[in-house]
Amino acid sequence: MRVFAVTLVLALLAAGAPVASASDDSGTVVVGTKSVGGRTVHVFRDQLGREVVLRGFNVSGTTKLNEHGRLPFASVADAARSATSMRDETGANAVRFLVAWDGVQPAPNTIDTAYLSRATAQIREFTRRGVHVLLDFHQDLFSRDLFNVDSWYTGNGAPKWVIDAAKYPKEHCVACVTWGQNQWQNDAVRSAFRDFWLNRKLETPAGQIGMQDAFLDQAAATMRHVKNSLPAKEFGLVLGLDPFNEPADGEGAISLTDREKELIWPFYQRVRARMDAVGWQDKPLYAEPLVNWNLAVVGIRRGGFGSIGSMGPRYVFNSHFYDTLRLSIDPTKPGDGGYANQTNEIRERSEQLGTVGFLSEFGHRMSGWSSEKAPMILKGAYQGLDRGAGNSDWWARPMAAGAVMSATQWHWDIYNGKHRELMNGNPSKVQTAGDAWNDEDHSVIDANGFRVDQRVLDRMYPGVVAGDTLAFAYEDMAKDGFASSTAPSVRWLQVPAQYPALAKVVENRQFGILAWRGGARGATELHLPRTFSPSESSVAASFGVHSGLSTSDSVARVGFEAGSSVARKLVIDAGAGVHVALVVNARVPVADLAAAQRDLTAWAAAVGMT
Repeated sequence: MRVFAVTLVLALLAAGAPVASASDDSGTVVVGTKSVGGRTVHVFRDQLGREVVLRGFNVSGTTKLNEHGRLPFASVADAARSATSMRDETGANAVRFLVAWDGVQPAPNTIDTAYLSRATAQIREFTRRGVHVLLDFHQDLFSRDLFNVDSWYTGNGAPKWVIDAAKYPKEHCVACVTWGQNQWQNDAVRSAFRDFWLNRKLETPAGQIGMQDAFLDQAAATMRHVKNSLPAKEFGLVLGLDPFNEPADGEGAISLTDREKELIWPFYQRVRARMDAVGWQDKPLYAEPLVNWNLAVVGIRRGGFGSIGSMGPRYVFNSHFYDTLRLSIDPTKPGDGGYANQTNEIRERSEQLGTVGFLSEFGHRMSGWSSEKAPMILKGAYQGLDRGAGNSDWWARPMAAGAVMSATQWHWDIYNGKHRELMNGNPSKVQTAGDAWNDEDHSVIDANGFRVDQRVLDRMYPGVVAGDTLAFAYEDMAKDGFASSTAPSVRWLQVPAQYPALAKVVENRQFGILAWRGGARGATELHLPRTFSPSESSVAASFGVHSGLSTSDSVARVGFEAGSSVARKLVIDAGAGVHVALVVNARVPVADLAAAQRDLTAWAAAVGMT
């Protein structure tokens, strides 16, 4: 019989401790497996064999712009400021760091090592704080140099010398309401994508060069530079490579079902070979499907590598998700379990591909049309990442609710609303509002701080689990409104009536529940949001009930997140066996804690965890 422990814990947040450093335990993250309910599920694992959940943001800022040299930050100091605030204020342990092909390779057969050095210096501000980094070669609409000086839209990605050599027709998008329509209606954009996948040979001043070959050369140079520039421990925090953001197929003569198989998948295999050749062989390639997969409504997605067979654990199925209906015609806000189907589709497809799923972009418009939905859309997206089930389904079948999914939100832009970008180089079209790119405004922060209730973003999550996660859920109690709003809090995680003592303890409070099967080396670590006050701390466990948690307890203690003297985590050394931990933001009387513990024990037995 497995040992069963029920732990009710809350953080005691102390002040004044020194900044923790990135530990050797938080190094290379690879794809592994676990067994839950007789199913084999793919997950991320660290060097100790612990299950890993990655949560954070895209640091994009100005990479898509010319404004600050096509990097996320104008300076290393700005990168440091962002890394510190992100780690301290949200507990983020991962970022998707954007770089640009036109920044790396400004001329044929030419690598701008100064650009790469600036990029690596900014990356180091995250890795030195223990934050994992996914390197992303970002593009949208293939290249800014496809677009005319007076165009309604712009792009980013491929360098000017590629576009000049290809001699594309004048770009024009008939009846385009959104910038993304250019992928299907703009002949110049479509032709460029198609040429890239077919590796069209271009006549350049440096001789004949294949478009895809050129990209692979600069990608290899970038990876080599990053590896050689980072200390070994920090290079261990580099997750891998996302080689191509939101690929479009160019709609050529190849059949619809085979475009990913015959165009995009061979490209990823070529990138994989370059990764292996430059010392990135232990890092997965984060493979994005056709952009159509991210945009279609649930049940009728196109793409998703459905025809390639198994992708395998050296790749990660790397999806995006935006609620296109609520961005456009749907006037409603999501409710409890509103995105369970969409996140479960990602989970199911990744398992079909023999690997783990990752959501490298999700978010919503923060101003203008439909922006009032943003707080609940973000809350709903995080709920779907934590558990692919609504309230009643999760309590009834928590182990069937899906693995906790890793993700990076789009996005974190400290320059939001204060840009100065000349759109397509046009001095008469200076962009300052929002993200300064195609009228987008998705950043959850600006110069004044958070734009939504911080409780949406600073969330409890199991950063590492010493064994196999069986179930997880978190109630953030975030309000349905923006940062300055007085809107009421919205609660979705409701305890069933048959557990009244548990319901009493968590009523109108933030709380989370983690169930896991112990066995790996090291400790289990839960990020503790800053709202968990030291004066409102309680502990109830098989080893006792306490009204506070020390920093030196041998089983459950509070520590600092790596690289921070502010962000906290709950560290649990529970050993082998099945464990359930309930974490609640409240000071709870001892008798109530004991009663809640009995309810948790009954619930865990009822759903088959013992």
